[in-house]
Amino acid sequence: MTSTTTETPPTGRVGTPTLHGNDAAWRRWLMPVLTLFVLIIAAFAIRAELRVTSYRAVMRGVQAIPTRQLLDALVATVACYFVLPLYDLLGLRYARKRVPLGKSYLASFFAYAFAQILGFSAITGGAFRLRFWTASGLSTTDVLRAATFSAVGFWVGILSACGMALSFEPLPPTLLTYASAAWLRAVGVFLLLAVASYLVLSSIRKKPVFFGGVAFEAPGLPLVSVQFVVAIVDWVLAGVVAWVLLPAAPGLTFVEFLGLFALAQGVGLASHVPGGLGVFDTLMVLLLSPYIGAEAAASSMVAYRVIYYVLPFAVACLVLALMVVRKRARVIGDAAKATARVAGRWGPTVLPTVLSAATFGAGLVLLLSGATPGERGRLAVLARLLPLSVIELSHLTGSLLGTALLVLAWALRRRLDAAWGLTVVALVAGISASLLKGLDYEEAALLGCVLLILIPSRGAFHRRATLFAEPLEPEWILAIVSAVGASVAFGLFAYRHVEYDSNLWWQFRRNADAPRFMRATFAVLGSVVVLAMWRLLRHAPGDPGLPDMPMLERASRIVKVSHDTRSNLSLLGDKALLIDEHDSAMLMYGVEGRSWVALGDPIGDEEASENLAWRFHEMADRHGGWTVFYEVGTERLPLYIDLGLSLLKLGEEATVPLHDFSLDGNRRKGLRRAMRDAEKRNVEFEIVPVERVPSIMPVIRGISDRWLDDKSVREKGFSMGRFDETYLLNHPMALVHVDGQPVAFANVWCGGEKSELSVDLMRWTPAAPPGMMDYLFVQLMLWGRDEGYARFNVGMAPLSGLENRALAPVWARAGALMFRFGEHFYNFRGLRQYKEKFDPVWEPRYLASPGGLALPRILTNVASLISGGLGGIVRK
Repeated sequence: MTSTTTETPPTGRVGTPTLHGNDAAWRRWLMPVLTLFVLIIAAFAIRAELRVTSYRAVMRGVQAIPTRQLLDALVATVACYFVLPLYDLLGLRYARKRVPLGKSYLASFFAYAFAQILGFSAITGGAFRLRFWTASGLSTTDVLRAATFSAVGFWVGILSACGMALSFEPLPPTLLTYASAAWLRAVGVFLLLAVASYLVLSSIRKKPVFFGGVAFEAPGLPLVSVQFVVAIVDWVLAGVVAWVLLPAAPGLTFVEFLGLFALAQGVGLASHVPGGLGVFDTLMVLLLSPYIGAEAAASSMVAYRVIYYVLPFAVACLVLALMVVRKRARVIGDAAKATARVAGRWGPTVLPTVLSAATFGAGLVLLLSGATPGERGRLAVLARLLPLSVIELSHLTGSLLGTALLVLAWALRRRLDAAWGLTVVALVAGISASLLKGLDYEEAALLGCVLLILIPSRGAFHRRATLFAEPLEPEWILAIVSAVGASVAFGLFAYRHVEYDSNLWWQFRRNADAPRFMRATFAVLGSVVVLAMWRLLRHAPGDPGLPDMPMLERASRIVKVSHDTRSNLSLLGDKALLIDEHDSAMLMYGVEGRSWVALGDPIGDEEASENLAWRFHEMADRHGGWTVFYEVGTERLPLYIDLGLSLLKLGEEATVPLHDFSLDGNRRKGLRRAMRDAEKRNVEFEIVPVERVPSIMPVIRGISDRWLDDKSVREKGFSMGRFDETYLLNHPMALVHVDGQPVAFANVWCGGEKSELSVDLMRWTPAAPPGMMDYLFVQLMLWGRDEGYARFNVGMAPLSGLENRALAPVWARAGALMFRFGEHFYNFRGLRQYKEKFDPVWEPRYLASPGGLALPRILTNVASLISGGLGGIVRK
């Protein structure tokens, strides 16, 4: 649980956020609403097509499929899952990176097994690729380039198959009822031209294409040719799986079927429905209607779903469970040790995503099981062993647990600690309910696999946030509504032959499946409505405001032990603060426009800091804002990637090690000269402790006012301090005298455990001698060395370290040019050269934020925060 200030837009120098405006709201809801609309159309279409077919007839059709056909489909599925990883291997070849073959195949298998059945490919499949590939030394840019090329290959296959089906094959009669042959042929030719254009441009284009700040160069004809062949083989094998499951279909050849299959898959993928569920199946039943009956087609598609989607998903869950269990059990042996090493590297970051998807699948299985009739033979066995009341209660409980798992899947994705315990309980109860309501050992085994992965993964769920305080994204709302809606639709189809009667609600018999479905549906819908109403009617959280004195006192306790001296800026009072309930971590931020900008990395305990970063991300999302972390280091870059942010290098920060700092040596002769010149002018240096600072406040105020007037500048804020007496009273002061008169000062930031030393304000009068900055820095470094401080932070060199290379991102190239030629606007190179004289260690600093078209506005918002408003950007 995170303690926060009340959420009001910060005042003063921090602008007012733009809340969910009409444009932001409709854009976030557009795709989920359209997807739901497509699902509803598909549901009505399949219901109309199967109007004379019963659920039991479809299931009997599945059971009647010959074993030989099932084995053929299984072999084709195995072959397909050996071909699918070739997309990723080609992507790695395109990115000119190598990943061990076994690790690449394992990542691809997990990625496709989870993404194909559950959708969310960017979340599920992308997480595996990111973790496996970065563990092999790939950068996030390398991963993006390889994954993009892999995805392009997948779409090359589907577009080619659809284009050929519409252009060359006999058009399905059902399609001709909706569109003319000429129009369909034109669409097919267009799709083929799109693929041909890609192949040609990939062969002849010389200049790279930039997308999202990443350069994509032309892969060349040999590589795209292999990509094209792999794509075609993949889609042919996938079509074979469905083809061998069909009964005899006079007049339908495999080539014609492959065209129908590709069209249905293309529409299913374009619908954004996870796995194309409902959309693909409905189209296949409709397209096959001239050749085979709807009942036979539906039975074949059910078998296809189980073999091509469910079985690989179950195998992936089982393999992952074994990997995690082996890691925990420390099984001896080379294979086990290798497995443990792999799981140890990527497990903590991938497991929340995997378990979220698997838990959602488990919830959907429980809902569908509760909506369809049980096996009569198994129910008869149960009836002899258990009272009817236990069976009835287990059925109702199983459906409610399925709904709970849908919501808990979303909470697991956000790594909430409470979600882990509740999911364990829900899965154990779900296994019991599956067995007690109908001896459904298959679904109990699937839930058991998920449980085996979940139990040893406790450490991956450490965010101490209230479960129902988190924002539900439109995509998750769609997924939950779709899952519940699918279970209701399946139930209505399964019991369409049962005439409704109010007495059905109160019928309790062994084979009374329809009454059980009605009661379970009422309970599920009721729980969803209650949850929705509770979230809508609960007290709305406030908006973040500036910290009050108690909050600043809590921040002060964290600052005293922090190794990051920049934490002192929290005491300025011009930024909102997030502080965890144990006062062990803190995050300081401001809001300008739609940008919610955190200054630096979260400060304090690592786990608590990560929780604050997620909390901050959720606050920004709740207000329709952009999450931004300004000037962050390298240690927590994986956290920002997990938050879905892009990284932009801002420059480099210089720190000087103090344990052996001295003025000896040829490289320090300039500093020795500055010290000698100062001593000749009777310059003296003094450190004024905190308790004496109030007595010199009038003196340093006079110096500050004179400095501001002479420089014709005004006070800044956010990432730098300003002259504020309350703020300055927290720090010791470095004071410089000439002939006994104070002429310069700097407030000194002291890191906890003497880890770091730095300065904030450094101001002087015209009476100060030349070389005042050199003198102050050297004296502070010498004082810090004698006091036992580890390093001295000299500050940032903006745009330093950016590469002006042909394949570098646009921002890096522009920044490098500005660093080289922008001296008229800002002394970029001079600042870097000045700090180089102290022989510092340079470390990169980044901006973590949404990328794309939002980036220019985000950079403007950050500049506005620092400058105290848009006017401050163009004025000194």
